[in-house]
Amino acid sequence: MAVRLSHQAVTPRLRDEAAVPASRYGRRMHKGRLEAFSDAVIAIVMTIMVLELRPPDGTDLSALRPEIPIFLVYALSFVNLGIYWNNHHHLLQATRRVNGQILWANIHLLFWLSLFPFATAWMGEHHLASAPTAVYGAVSLLGALAYVLLQKAVVREQGADWPLAAALGRDIKGKISPVLYGAGVGLAFVSPWISVVLYVVVALMWLVPDRRIERIVVASETQD
Repeated sequence: MAVRLSHQAVTPRLRDEAAVPASRYGRRMHKGRLEAFSDAVIAIVMTIMVLELRPPDGTDLSALRPEIPIFLVYALSFVNLGIYWNNHHHLLQATRRVNGQILWANIHLLFWLSLFPFATAWMGEHHLASAPTAVYGAVSLLGALAYVLLQKAVVREQGADWPLAAALGRDIKGKISPVLYGAGVGLAFVSPWISVVLYVVVALMWLVPDRRIERIVVASETQD
């Protein structure tokens, strides 16, 4: 069953939470700095990736042909980072408080995301060779697992009364993605192209808008 919560339903919870003395949860940690820091890191990673793109030596369009694999891998990585930024933003929007475990889980996620420029450059420059393709999949896999750990840490800290856990549900896409990435890592030594197809499939899965968490933080236009 989909979770449909209006702004009015969520706002009282936020007011009640804000009214609770800080001593109940210890020194209150605000999520603002975590979100700002994460946004900055992801933006820097994207910038590093585009700086890795080098113009060809030739001056005609045929000189661009060898650069096509590099650009395609860059595009895939850019989309993946955009998906992470989007989901991370929605997750924190539905978060009322953070703790030390969440901070470290977030750092863990950013570590794997920061390796995307390296994996992207190696895979693109060597035209989908087996080892670079497997490493790209491994970075993607570990990034996906790190996001799952962050998500679990956030849900655990919010408490059973917060609707985030119900909104996430069974998180089918979150469970399928690591499996596909893992398969891609192994298949890279059989056929790198199959691995790339699996990586693209995961990206396409997450490109489909996910409204589960938005229902917690955005007012419903219609009420049943």
